[in-house]
Amino acid sequence: MPINEKEYNGNLFDQLTLLERLEIEAQKDNAENVLRQIEFEKKAINRKLYQKPPLTEN
Repeated sequence: MPINEKEYNGNLFDQLTLLERLEIEAQKDNAENVLRQIEFEKKAINRKLYQKPPLTEN
């Protein structure tokens, strides 16, 4: 479990990086179903990453 918001955001960025790598391979194979699912997952992560207001306030 992440200790703070910075660590949590780091984990979300790691997930986005992994999805981007998978997206490159899915594009090579023209795997449309996989590409749609990757896009859905990226949107879900971005909602968490750029939520308003942030998890913590300074």
